[in-house]
Amino acid sequence: MQQYLLFSPEVAAARSAGIPIVALESTIISHGMPYPQNVETAREVEQIIRDGGAVPATIAVIGGKICIGLSNDQLELLGSAPHALKVSRRDLPFVVSTGALGATTVAATMICAALAGIDVFVTGGIGGVHRGAETSFDISADLQELARTNVAVVCAGVKSILDIGLTLEYLETHGVPVISVGQPGFPAFFTRESGFKADFQMDSAEQQAAFIHTKRALGLQGGVVLANPVPEKDAMPLAEIDAITSHALEEARLQGIMGKQVTPFLLSRIKELTEGRSLATNIALVKHNAVVGAKLAVALHGRRPL
Repeated sequence: MQQYLLFSPEVAAARSAGIPIVALESTIISHGMPYPQNVETAREVEQIIRDGGAVPATIAVIGGKICIGLSNDQLELLGSAPHALKVSRRDLPFVVSTGALGATTVAATMICAALAGIDVFVTGGIGGVHRGAETSFDISADLQELARTNVAVVCAGVKSILDIGLTLEYLETHGVPVISVGQPGFPAFFTRESGFKADFQMDSAEQQAAFIHTKRALGLQGGVVLANPVPEKDAMPLAEIDAITSHALEEARLQGIMGKQVTPFLLSRIKELTEGRSLATNIALVKHNAVVGAKLAVALHGRRPL
């Protein structure tokens, strides 16, 4: 397995020194935000994790290697290259074997983090069950990965473009615990509340780490969703974002946009319809997740070995 992994000098040094590491995905750079805000945000998020006592490991596939930790030049490449592929579980063998440039989704980042021995992964929002999935069968691979891969995912819930109720039902069916931070309600990415509740509320990193440690010690496989709402000052009103999302979804349907292209289209269109406010919210929530993720990584690292 090690022949496919390439650790950056910073991450390799952290592994040797026993410093906690936090994984970061790369589709948020290549497909989630426009350039140059994507690269600027990636660097700021990495610094937040360093300031929190951990080492960031942004993950991508470059030159036939799964890169665990990226250089500034590699971040720039992912942020500006129009040909970067969006890589999920099914795509990993193709992108690695062909040497293509690939940005990892939540699912692929979880896989790569687990291969690298990283316990905590910070992202913006996870994928889920898409609206209309009863006919399209469009369900994100992120959910299946959460059911099988032992990585804790710190996120701002799921995007309101999804069917949040069915997403939570799917996670429950597959035994994936959903923990909220600072409130009982499950957040919906741009907004703090979705109208649904998380399974448990745990506000401190020590509580969260104790839960994850116990889950693993009991031999219960699979990930944990740590749902951290966007700061109140940066949140968008639920009614407004729901109306805009419905409009953007109808545009996607009329244009025949499907599969992995739906989320990038919707995020771009929502940014346009909100005149950039959704991008500011997106950036704020990712940074906030990085703060929580660094604290969790430090607390969980102190509980090793299981």
